[in-house]
Amino acid sequence: MAKPEDKTILVVDDEEDVRDYLSTVLEDAGFNVVTAEDGSQALERLEEKVPDFISLDLVMPNKSGMRFLREMRRNQQWAHIPFVVVTAHADDDLGRGDLQDIMAEKTGSRPNVCLEKPVKPERYLGLICERLGVECEAVAEGTHVESLRNELIDKVKSAKVGQLEEMLRVYNKLR
Repeated sequence: MAKPEDKTILVVDDEEDVRDYLSTVLEDAGFNVVTAEDGSQALERLEEKVPDFISLDLVMPNKSGMRFLREMRRNQQWAHIPFVVVTAHADDDLGRGDLQDIMAEKTGSRPNVCLEKPVKPERYLGLICERLGVECEAVAEGTHVESLRNELIDKVKSAKVGQLEEMLRVYNKLR
């Protein structure tokens, strides 16, 4: 099975904080990460080195995610690269039409899924690891944290005053 350090992910997003967040999630899992702030810069990154996977925002200035995909798919060397759409505009006028076209395969390729911002790191990383056939320890850790979080929520829902110490114990495990 491949390791994260053997794979390169291209993160394309016009928002610097989102790029940094997604990059950090991937780097912490061991992936090599390259970033681009729009579709034009993403095409430049493809010319430099073909990544194993692309994380793509849809609504960006200069060259949108949709325009990037159309140009990327014209190149035989790049046409096979798997991707995930990460957007805050899945349900609004800015991105809904593009997302519908992508999901209807009008770009020549469909992503596995569209993730809406804000993205949970476990979901994001899990999706990429699964698609690349990579075992990621951080996904298992994230699942454990999610399990503890759910345990805390269950205890809060059924809590009595005397159970506060138990809830704090579970909460401290999350930290």
